[in-house]
Amino acid sequence: MQPFPIHTTTPVTYPGPQPATSDIVVIGGGIIGVCTALFLAREGHSVTLLEKGRIAAEQSSRNWGWIRQQGRDPDEMPIMAEAQALWRELAGQTNVDIGLRQGGIAYLAQRPTQLAGYEDWLPHARANGADSRMMTAAEVSAMFPGLATPQIGALITPSDMRAEPWVAVPALAGIAAREGVQIIENCAVRCLDIAAGRVAGVITEQGRIASSQVVLAGGAWSALFLRNHGISMPQLSVRENVAATESLPEIYAGAVSDGRVAFRRREDGGYTLAPPGAPELFVGPDAFRALPHYLTQLRADPFGQRLHPFAPKGFPDAWTTKRRWQADTPSPFETMRILNPTPNMAKIRRLLRDFSAMFPDLGPIKLKSAWAGMIDTMPDIVPVVDTVAALPGLTIGTGMSGHGFGIGPGMGRVLARLATGQSAGHDLTRFRLARFTDGSPMILGPNV
Repeated sequence: MQPFPIHTTTPVTYPGPQPATSDIVVIGGGIIGVCTALFLAREGHSVTLLEKGRIAAEQSSRNWGWIRQQGRDPDEMPIMAEAQALWRELAGQTNVDIGLRQGGIAYLAQRPTQLAGYEDWLPHARANGADSRMMTAAEVSAMFPGLATPQIGALITPSDMRAEPWVAVPALAGIAAREGVQIIENCAVRCLDIAAGRVAGVITEQGRIASSQVVLAGGAWSALFLRNHGISMPQLSVRENVAATESLPEIYAGAVSDGRVAFRRREDGGYTLAPPGAPELFVGPDAFRALPHYLTQLRADPFGQRLHPFAPKGFPDAWTTKRRWQADTPSPFETMRILNPTPNMAKIRRLLRDFSAMFPDLGPIKLKSAWAGMIDTMPDIVPVVDTVAALPGLTIGTGMSGHGFGIGPGMGRVLARLATGQSAGHDLTRFRLARFTDGSPMILGPNV
């Protein structure tokens, strides 16, 4: 059973070689790095995008494929509005169909507390021009006639979209390459080259690239990379499990979550299923180190994580993963080219059973594929998008906390502006790196 996400067996599309110099270097070939590189190139800069494994091989091809305004943190909403427009624009510039469809996203509710949470969030949607609205029980029943469990209402955003992530992100990389970005796969950045206290380039496994600006969009690996330079960031990674069904009759053209199962229609006629809560945390030294920052999240939802005692060998927070290394020695990024966690098949089987119980008229649900991904998350469930005052020339875009695919084009444009000293066009105060050290209270993103 061949899974959808990209793997080490996927042929290298961009072999290099790397240049000697580049105006800006982007580290990480996921959705954030690809979009950042694209918008930098469109501003006339020479850009090199370096990826230790394959473009989109980690969470950027393993996510649910939702492009949602619904339920986002209020400070993400303006950037998400920009991202929605950019998705439509970029989809028309690719040479493949990325599966971009406006099907809407609905959150179903069986309890009054769920409805109350949705209604509390609704003013943020209105303030940012989203078409989100509440649905009555009768409207939910009419929209989902085969739904076995009665619902008391729902929150829906009809303009929200979906796309096929394992197709979309490589397609965006293709646009970037055609517009001049030099993409190099299988090329790990070991560390920054620092001169006179500021960024002077990067040291890769192939050698040095001189550059005065570097954007770190390394996803789950970002905190480990920064720690080697003495910069602490309380980022952790959690495992999410995903299942893909064989082709089924259409229930809904968009995406839905009912608290037990989140699902979306795929272009091949099947559904992508995922559990909407309780991601799995593999405990390692960074988990202990970051614990004080996560206390607010733990108090708010003490059972929101499933803990495993040891991170697998080679993972960013494994006990045996090196925290310090030199530029002339292999780094952890070369040891594990692609973070490819094994899916929890007990959860996958439960997903299939729950989906079948939701819509019994569908008949037998056949599993087409299953996979897992590591989501880079932050204590307040919003990202770090900031320049680093302690290391001029370094810009960070990471910790998207499961929100990265949909907002990727918008965040890419923001990071391109930051890296070139322009106004971001949005208030990024909420996303500053210093919020974890300046005594600010931890404000959690909305739990909807």
